[in-house]
Amino acid sequence: MSDRRRTLQRLEISRAAIRLFRENGVAATGGEQIAEAVGLSARTFWRWFRTKESCVEPVLSLATDAFTASLTRWPAGVGLTEHLAADYAEHPDAGPDDGDLVLAVIRMSRDEPALRAIWLVVQERAEPVLAGILAGRFGRDPGDVAVRVQAAALNGALRVATEDIAAATADGRRPPAAQLRERLSAAVDAATHGVDGERAAGQGPTRST
Repeated sequence: MSDRRRTLQRLEISRAAIRLFRENGVAATGGEQIAEAVGLSARTFWRWFRTKESCVEPVLSLATDAFTASLTRWPAGVGLTEHLAADYAEHPDAGPDDGDLVLAVIRMSRDEPALRAIWLVVQERAEPVLAGILAGRFGRDPGDVAVRVQAAALNGALRVATEDIAAATADGRRPPAAQLRERLSAAVDAATHGVDGERAAGQGPTRST
């Protein structure tokens, strides 16, 4: 199986798992049920995923990957919040209901520590990627403490904004895409005093001493 096909297969398993968790509850859903839903053997399923809860990771990763992809397209001379409001888009591999599935996982994670742990791991994995992007933009070392702190702030903004959107859509109503982007931009604006605004024009993060 090619890497691309494996990635898409893992996404299908992830989607099926989240739907089953949402419909039946995490405790009442077994790995064998998830495997059956996508036509896999239980043996193959357990070879690909260590736990049933870890199945949510591929879909969750699409959200963080979309954020980092937008950050790489951030043009010089444009504020980051302004850029995200205009540019942020779902990952090319995202399915029509993946956004709703991400929000469903985050809502369930309030009562499911194992899902919460996966969500936080996905967030943690994105942080060095963000640091690398910021470092490249401003000609700095990714290990620079100022760059790392600002990457952590951006990462936190993404997490808080997504969790806020999940809470706001608990009744099943999905706000317009523009409103969701505005929520993300507002969170980023609160977190990026050293990245956005005047520094976005090219000054970059303040050097640490």
